[in-house]
Parts: sequence; C-alpha cells; structure tokens
Amino acid sequence: MAPVATSEKYAAPASDVQKYNILEDYQGGYRFAPIEEAQVSRAMIKRYFNTMYERAVSDVVIVGAGSAGLSCAYHLATTRPELKITIIEASVAPGGGAWLGGQLMTPMVIRKPADRFLREIGVKYEDEGAFVVVKHAALFTSTLLSKVLAMPNVVLMNATAVEDLIIHTDFEDKQRVAGVVTNWTLVALNHDTQSCMDPNTITAPVIISATGHDGPMGAFSAKRLVSAGLLKELGNMRGLDMNRAEPAIVNGTREVAPGLILTGMELSEHDGSNRMGPTFGAMIGSGIKAAHEAIRILDNSDIVGGKVVNRLSA
Repeated sequence: MAPVATSEKYAAPASDVQKYNILEDYQGGYRFAPIEEAQVSRAMIKRYFNTMYERAVSDVVIVGAGSAGLSCAYHLATTRPELKITIIEASVAPGGGAWLGGQLMTPMVIRKPADRFLREIGVKYEDEGAFVVVKHAALFTSTLLSKVLAMPNVVLMNATAVEDLIIHTDFEDKQRVAGVVTNWTLVALNHDTQSCMDPNTITAPVIISATGHDGPMGAFSAKRLVSAGLLKELGNMRGLDMNRAEPAIVNGTREVAPGLILTGMELSEHDGSNRMGPTFGAMIGSGIKAAHEAIRILDNSDIVGGKVVNRLSA
C-alpha cells in the first residue's frame, strides 16, 4: 500500500503538501517541510521580544507559577479577559510544588469546598467525603497550566527571576509597589561570579506575589518588604496544622502593602501562620481570593501608564 500524506487524526492541507513536499508516513517515508536555521531563531526572537516590549507595562504581574499563582491567573484571566496578565516564574518548569503530593507521592488531596475548582477546569477526582483525591498532582497542574497558557490575555515568562520590586512614592505620599525588577534566572544566580549584569523592569499597578514559603527563591517579596523597610519583620511560618493553616491562608490573602498582594504559602512567612503540608485546597482558594483583591484594587484606582495616580470615588 502506498504511503499517504495524512494520518487518521490530521490531514495536511493539499496546498501545503504540494508546496512543501511533506508526507506523514510512519513506514519510513516521513518528510518535513524544509527550514533554514535562521528562520527558527527569528521566529522565536521576534515573538519573545515583542512580548517583552508589549508587557513592559502590564495590568497585573503574578510572581510565581505554582498552584496559587496559576489558580489566581486562571480566575483573573477568565473574569477579566481585557486585563494584560504577566506571570514571572524563576524555574524552567512552571508548577511549583504541585507536580507531586506529599513526600514525593503522586496523589493530590484537596479539601472541600475547593473541589469546585477541579470541576470548573475539568479535573477528575475520587470523592472521600470531606476531601477529594486527584490521581496524580501533575494532572491538576498540567490541566490548569494548559488552560492558563491558552488564554490570549496571559503571558508566562519562565526561567525569569524577580530580583527586586519597583517602589515609588505615590499620590498619597505612600511607598507603593509599582512593578517588578526582572532578570533571566541563570543571570540572577550568577551575580557573584560575574561583573554587573543589570536587570529589566515591568511596570504594573498590581503585583501578586506567590513565591511560596522560605526556600532558595521562596517568600521573595515578603522578605524584600522587610529589607526595604515596609515591614518590620517576618512572622515566619509556624508548624503544621491543616485545620488552622488552610483557612488562615485563604482568609488572610490581601494587599499587604500598597500595590502588593500576597497569596499562597508566601503569606505564611509574612503573617506567621501554620503550614498545611500536602493538602492543596488553600492554594486554590488563596489564588482565587488574590484575583478578587486585584480586581478590587483595579476597579478603585485611576491608572495612567500602568501607574496608580489617584483613588476613584466609591
């Protein structure tokens, strides 16, 4: 039987078959369309740096693409599709600690009522009464990540670190977080080995920080508030207590300094609340609440050029 130019699932347009001499044949005759190496480089460079140019002023910047940051991005992007939402993630692979459950085991436990979010994004689970179990944490994370990235108003810049916060004196003569200072993560990790490698900046009226609890790059914004003199000291995360921890994180999600919302486990370092360990409902709930807080700030602010210049009357 002669090889064909299509598969059962995909039929290449006849014009492409004729123009590029392509053939989808898994019997040894597979042919790709021709390409020049420079075309690959230019295709990436043009899109990446056009995105950097366009997102130099964003509506909302989310620092950290873990379970809280991604849940926040999903709710914010679906609720307010006109907003330019830019996610900055230091790791090459977004998802934070939500690729596995506890102690490197794969199932993910989510306490009710956060299971509603699973139904919203289409993740199946087993119902255990007061909580549900997703068969593999990666199913939740990959599903959420794919939905977030498919949204036209969301941009993710991974392998990119936030090195500092932009802090301005605002219209009320208060110190306001007005953006983030960024660099490629591999550059940020090598400031001690090379001469000066200056960063870039993104201006935004709302910054949502979801960098997690203390770690190599965890609790970054909370710690920077202390070193910048906007917070006296960290509360430091307390010991594990699931029943105290999860509601404390969700209910405490808020604007901790003008222009800066903390969400997820970073808030535990700021407030001194308990850790909850391998149960993820609070990350979903906190991310959604952070989105609500961002909308409240945006709706009550007069914003010009990515900066809050006045407060709108109620």
